[in-house]
Amino acid sequence: MTWIDGLLIALGAVMAVVVGRLLTGPTNADRVVALDLGFVVFIAATALLSVRLDVAAIDILVLAATLLGFLTTIAVSHLLERRPR
Repeated sequence: MTWIDGLLIALGAVMAVVVGRLLTGPTNADRVVALDLGFVVFIAATALLSVRLDVAAIDILVLAATLLGFLTTIAVSHLLERRPR
């Protein structure tokens, strides 16, 4: 077991906590933050797998997904702010 495998296991544990927050989040804002964190954890795991498997082509996917995640976070936060309470 390498240090990358240990990090992947840790990311799996973090993802379990994220899923718990998604299911029990008291507000929609909490669920959005949990979803964003889950996406970041997924991208981190993908990047670690890219290093572990020595496949450089996955790096482009990681960069594109990071940009997509950032833009999605901005759009969802804008929608949450505009929604009447």
